[in-house]
Amino acid sequence: MDFAIPEPCLRQTANILFIAVDSLIPARGKSFPGLDEFTAALDHQGIPAVWLTSRSRLQFDEPRRKLGHTHPFIAEDGCAVYLPEDYFHLRPDSVASKQEKQSTVRLGRFTCLPIAEALPAAAEALEKLSEDTGVPVVTLGSLSPRELAQNTNLPHHDAELSRQRDFDELFFFAGVSDKDVERCVAEGRRRKLQLRQHGVLWSIAIGASVQRCVRELSRLFDRALRSHAHTVGIATPDRAPDLFAFCERSILLTDGTSGRLAQELPGAPRARPLALHAPDIWERVLEIVATGNWTALETK
Repeated sequence: MDFAIPEPCLRQTANILFIAVDSLIPARGKSFPGLDEFTAALDHQGIPAVWLTSRSRLQFDEPRRKLGHTHPFIAEDGCAVYLPEDYFHLRPDSVASKQEKQSTVRLGRFTCLPIAEALPAAAEALEKLSEDTGVPVVTLGSLSPRELAQNTNLPHHDAELSRQRDFDELFFFAGVSDKDVERCVAEGRRRKLQLRQHGVLWSIAIGASVQRCVRELSRLFDRALRSHAHTVGIATPDRAPDLFAFCERSILLTDGTSGRLAQELPGAPRARPLALHAPDIWERVLEIVATGNWTALETK
């Protein structure tokens, strides 16, 4: 099914939102209630919302269309930034530092700022890691369509999209003990590989960095706007440590059961908690971001 998607329009703004959306837009089922209206309201007020996801560019194509998301997004756990066509009218690589010079590539309809090394580098690193540690792994790319659907618990089309990655490699450990998994992961991280767990699945990348993604996008926004826009991280507790340390302000979407959760989470000591299931959650977030009245977040 095709969905119309508005043309991106960058307007002057004081804040750029970085929203970790995997918990808000599940791989199966509907997105969190009100997220579509929140996305539209942000656009109406000219507040960009950058989505952060562990999923791939292809996996997020349909959700972006359905929800009318027209802004950049960060995919594959910080492997790359994807810019809609003519979003900034700037050359993204012109703001990269001399120490971290990077070029852009065209992937689908997007200009991509690669942060991690592109495939097959991660796949080759995983194969060597498995051989050196003696811990067997199974990549999604090696599975038949039926095995893929069974192991991802996704419909065949969605399952196929899940293994079509640009940078990281998805895999699972094949019949090994928890101790073997820990040993393999520890060795991978010693080799400066980024390994992340997603339920029974794992991903591996070389050079992935949410911090660099946020920094490069912030530079692009500042240059395009000719002024500094504050970076605001919005995430549920499972993704907050990956994002909040790199944002100037942050909103923690909690289940409402722990008032001390923001202080207890690594990387989120200054986060302002809001109960995700409150009926007016998105109205409150929008009001705070639009007015700059951050002290209001301290009330329930």
